[in-house]
Amino acid sequence: MNGRTLPAVEERGRLEINPVVLRKIVEHAADQVPGTLRHERRLAGIDVGEAGASAKITTGSGDPSAVDVRLELHLQYPAAVRTVVSAVRERVSEELDRLAGHHMRACTVVVSGLRGAHHLGPRPR
Repeated sequence: MNGRTLPAVEERGRLEINPVVLRKIVEHAADQVPGTLRHERRLAGIDVGEAGASAKITTGSGDPSAVDVRLELHLQYPAAVRTVVSAVRERVSEELDRLAGHHMRACTVVVSGLRGAHHLGPRPR
């Protein structure tokens, strides 16, 4: 390399991953777990597509690779809620580590609803 040596890896700089990217990793990982459910999104009563898990990420102040996750999702009915939530936590933790080198310090999961796999809208009256 032209007779020059590269500085040690530790001295070359650092990589920072924006929390928005971490949020997308978490949401995608949660949506891949069997038993989670994407649901319809409505704005002023108009169908605007579907949405899956929604996450909020807080990065650690002392350890930049530590993150706190707050995750809101819907589960397919009937579901073993504890089993699915445990699988979601495990999958999210694995994907954060594998893709971003971050570890999950805390994870709060809010189950916003249980719906049938083919839920097509509000229940008939």
